[in-house]
Amino acid sequence: MTDIDKQYIQKLFIKYAKVNTRSNPHVTDTPTTVGQVELAKIIVADLNKLGLAKVNFDEDSGYVIASIPSNVDTEVSAIGYIAHLDTADFNAENIHPQVHENYDGQPIVLNEQRNIVLSAEQFPKLQKHLGETLITTDGTTLLGVDDKAGIAEIIGMLKYYQDNPQVKHGPIFMGFGPDEEIGKGAKQFPIDKFPVEFAYTLDNGDLGEIRPETFNASQALIDIEGTAVHPGDAYGLMTNAITIANEVISQLPKDEVPEKSKGHAGFFLVTNLEATIDKAHFEIIIRDFDIDKFVAKEELLKQIVKDLNRELDHPRIKLAITEQYKNIWESIKHNPYIINVVLDTMKRAHIDSSIIPFRGGTDGNFITEKGIPTPNLFNGGDNFHGQYEYVTTESMIAITKFLIQLNDEHVKQTGHRNNQLVK
Repeated sequence: MTDIDKQYIQKLFIKYAKVNTRSNPHVTDTPTTVGQVELAKIIVADLNKLGLAKVNFDEDSGYVIASIPSNVDTEVSAIGYIAHLDTADFNAENIHPQVHENYDGQPIVLNEQRNIVLSAEQFPKLQKHLGETLITTDGTTLLGVDDKAGIAEIIGMLKYYQDNPQVKHGPIFMGFGPDEEIGKGAKQFPIDKFPVEFAYTLDNGDLGEIRPETFNASQALIDIEGTAVHPGDAYGLMTNAITIANEVISQLPKDEVPEKSKGHAGFFLVTNLEATIDKAHFEIIIRDFDIDKFVAKEELLKQIVKDLNRELDHPRIKLAITEQYKNIWESIKHNPYIINVVLDTMKRAHIDSSIIPFRGGTDGNFITEKGIPTPNLFNGGDNFHGQYEYVTTESMIAITKFLIQLNDEHVKQTGHRNNQLVK
């Protein structure tokens, strides 16, 4: 394989990182912020500069959809790659990426005034990147590796194909969409414009990981009616909504929380709480990989509310549970080739592989539900969603190279797929 254009991918990522694309959960339309539209149009211009014949910004969905045709004689099914435009709920104003060449493992002062330091002592995975070009924040914002690194890696792959037209590949589609962080964008995914057999999201994770499972997820909204009375006259009259909220929360399993959960373990998480004596509102997210355990968690919360309402003078607690997304494994396991071709590519490329659960959700949840099985690969960054976020140029190059190898392996396996279910 000829060299991948390192400077192109690095400059592309930094350019994209500087655009504020933080999504807004309080806006009903999608894209929810103008910065995402701005970035989408920048990407369209960059793809046009590469000479792609099929590039489109779909205003209805907010997705940039692009494709390149097959250049092999045999019939090969199309692969899709997905990355998202928006960043998480953290300051994204005036992002100033910092480039640290030949990282030596020493602590990096991101912001001297605020004493914000990125160190391998606090974040041991940094030790894997000694000698590499480290890209960080200036300590005041997030960086946007999630998922602008994924975008840069995919476009880096396209640049490689344009520079090396002799390299063989099947048809490839790309989708860059909005509002992933708030679970809205992929609900509008234009599946009719994305005729692929399967796809991959490049959303977090290290090279070598593949994540064919996600949580089953729901959100519970709880509203409590209290009765406010002067405390001096409260006997037999006051009903404190704060006390009732504490009762609900205290009856949730104490060990089934994110800070005590890993692997396939699920959890309850109280995400916010607003309460006075006369009323309370709070939200709980419910997560589990196992569908039976997930349903049991929802039923437990319903029973807690039901029992407490029985003890009150009248039902004061209102509970509404909304499904957010489903575990994609139920679809992926019926299409094992999607995982096997990745594992085979890693084996040929001498990359250590691991199959691990994605402890969250991606656009792949909604795209899978629409009919395109879409597990998650990786984008090579770390410390997502905050001021300690980073990625190295070498990681992005390695992932671009892997995508090229994966496309090659898909062509080679056409007609003799490994359809053995991954254990």
